Amino acid sequence: MKLNTIPKIKNTNANNFFLLCGPCAIEGEEMALRIAERVVEITSKLEIPYVFKGSFKKANRSRIDSFTGIGDEKALKILRKVSETFDVPTITDIHEISDAALAAEYVDILQIPAFLVRQTDLVVAAAETGKTVNLKKGQFMSPESMKHAVTKVKDCNNENVMVTDRGTMFGYSDMIVDFRGIPTMKEYATTVLDVTHSLQQPNQSSGVTGGRPDMIETIARAGIATGVDGLFMETHFDPANAKSDGANMLHLDHLENLLSHLVAIRKTINGF
Repeated sequence: MKLNTIPKIKNTNANNFFLLCGPCAIEGEEMALRIAERVVEITSKLEIPYVFKGSFKKANRSRIDSFTGIGDEKALKILRKVSETFDVPTITDIHEISDAALAAEYVDILQIPAFLVRQTDLVVAAAETGKTVNLKKGQFMSPESMKHAVTKVKDCNNENVMVTDRGTMFGYSDMIVDFRGIPTMKEYATTVLDVTHSLQQPNQSSGVTGGRPDMIETIARAGIATGVDGLFMETHFDPANAKSDGANMLHLDHLENLLSHLVAIRKTINGF
């Protein structure tokens, strides 16, 4: 996939990693614009190609009383407003076949969640919109097996596909990143590392997913050193009160410092 095929993306000649970043879920217009404004400011300064991320709904929830969204079209219209306000591309995840055409009207990249990446009809529906497709690697799948998901997209005459590693299940309540998978997946697709979801601690007895945000920089640094094309991370100005995945999100105040370190590492890697 060529990065410059994504509408509105900037800094593609900076020889930097690209960034998919934003809140886990769209909780409202004000919060989305506040987060987007800050991330755009940082990535413009550091010359990082940037895509705003936000889920228009959350279908993979542990409990029935978990937050799922503010309304599909309401959230999608907010994603469109973010794109128009800051002139940046946007990405959101889809969960049902009917979501593909709906979301494609509002965003630039459709993301297939890890739990659903083997669902052929869903992957094909996303591919047939002509939008760039981001395939999250299943927590239960090998890096090698993701090649088949990529092939499903390309068989729909859509070459704009990338894969994202978001960790592999380790026991019942922890995730690990096997960095050997990064060069493997890069052989057949643009490869992204999802830093924050890789640090989730799912299946907690409370029904609320835990996380290790203290390890975000460690995993991100390792990803850049391993040669990932892009990074995915979720951020919020108040993670403790976020309505989804607050336990593993990066505080927005820490984002610039982290990205500055990662850009420095990338420049060093580029010099080899």
